Amino acid sequence: MRWYQLKSYFNFIFSATNQHGVHSPFIYQLVTKCFYNRKNRPEYRKIGEYRKDLFQEEQKVEIQPNCSTFFKANTYKVSKLAKVYATSWKRSKFLTRLIDYLEFKSVLEIGTQMGIRTSCFASNKNCEIVTIDNCEETQKVAREKLEKHEFSNIEFCRQEFIQEEISVDRKKIDCFFISNTRKKESTLHLFEEALKKIHNDSLVIMEGLHWSKEMNQAWEEIKENKNVTVTIDTFYLGLVFFRKEQNKEHFKIRL
Repeated sequence: MRWYQLKSYFNFIFSATNQHGVHSPFIYQLVTKCFYNRKNRPEYRKIGEYRKDLFQEEQKVEIQPNCSTFFKANTYKVSKLAKVYATSWKRSKFLTRLIDYLEFKSVLEIGTQMGIRTSCFASNKNCEIVTIDNCEETQKVAREKLEKHEFSNIEFCRQEFIQEEISVDRKKIDCFFISNTRKKESTLHLFEEALKKIHNDSLVIMEGLHWSKEMNQAWEEIKENKNVTVTIDTFYLGLVFFRKEQNKEHFKIRL
């Protein structure tokens, strides 16, 4: 964890709360029945098996030059990429619960990566997933692995999305996930794209809100957007709601 992230984390710990600091009935129910639901679920085993498969995969894959500035080499083992991209086990289980609790029927994921997060969304068979990535090779591996593990409710799209319009054949989306772009401008662009497809009960989930000072600035701008009513900062994930029946409030809640 870098110095800025470490400082942000300590600030978060000291200012965050749990369900006892929440007065909104909707958010209170969300926290108590979803955030802090520790019961085991059959979906956890399936996404756990998928993770294990990736972490043990020795196949090598080429990273295309325009796909990431994080990787310095051109070729990596799938296992290495999976461990770098992997959503933590705790957050994976949380995303699985969240999609189920809010009864989402559609998810648009920006950033397939190795499909670990995709598997969390797709574990709910009643939900249709559209996942977009700009790296053909890594998405190909994710697609093959997800199909192997019988995740069948996923549509894969290869698309440049950093500065481009998101072109998918869906007018309204229940959940729009923005992976960590590490850039304020890119994050705000994707949030504007999300606004084109949301409805009153939609949720935008954002990664990397405390990755850097500029990403934190992007998060603050999103919170102030006129369409936003409620946000929840869990440090690693930011949740953005648009429910017009809610008063505008911002929460910091520990997972």
